[in-house]
Amino acid sequence: MKETRFFYVPEAAASNELPTEEAAHAVRVLRLQEGDDMMLMDGKGTFYKAVVTLTASHHCCYDIVERLPQEPVWQGRLHLAIAPTKLMDRMEWMVEKATEVGFDELSFLDCQFSERRVVKLPRIEKIVVSAVKQSRKAWMPVLNEMESFKSFVASHQQGRRYIAHCYDEVPRKNLFKELCKPSAMPDALVMIGPEGDFSIDEVRMAVEAGFVSVDLGKSRLRTETAGLAAIMMMQLAAEGNKNNK
Repeated sequence: MKETRFFYVPEAAASNELPTEEAAHAVRVLRLQEGDDMMLMDGKGTFYKAVVTLTASHHCCYDIVERLPQEPVWQGRLHLAIAPTKLMDRMEWMVEKATEVGFDELSFLDCQFSERRVVKLPRIEKIVVSAVKQSRKAWMPVLNEMESFKSFVASHQQGRRYIAHCYDEVPRKNLFKELCKPSAMPDALVMIGPEGDFSIDEVRMAVEAGFVSVDLGKSRLRTETAGLAAIMMMQLAAEGNKNNK
């Protein structure tokens, strides 16, 4: 029996044809033919059972057989803001794995000690789409353009907000995993700095703006590892909160 294939089609209900890249993959790589079953995901919470009605070199048409609204796996909105690494493949790995685990929004920070100040968002989006399909997530995470640290802090003044860092000089530093409890969710935003950390002035700015100062444990982590660890902690708590309802 053939494995059901998933395709990302943002306007699945309003269309009858796969987007160009998805169509090429369906026809050239998977060699789907008329009558084959497939599953569409709109990234907005709904799957669609569909059947292939026509294939051509760059086209794959379908009819929707059944609409399947999905229940959220976790409660709340999980937002990671991170300074991208100099070697972008490390950041791409983190984005892929974080998407598989599950989160809702990703922002890139331009910090005082940042080694990379430009991110090609279309490349990141392709990685996210692939990971969403592989892990069969019903919702597509929101991806935001890079923003200066100061601007980001100023524009995020609501909800549970955390900044992870390695400074001992900042008082009332909390262990992040102890704050990530089901009762503390649903919405959470955590900021992760570049290699070499945020500057002490950035940390103080965030704390003064209401961000809670945290660390992620005793180990000193690379940026991409810290980002993934933070997502894991938030996601497990949010999923636990959903299950306790």
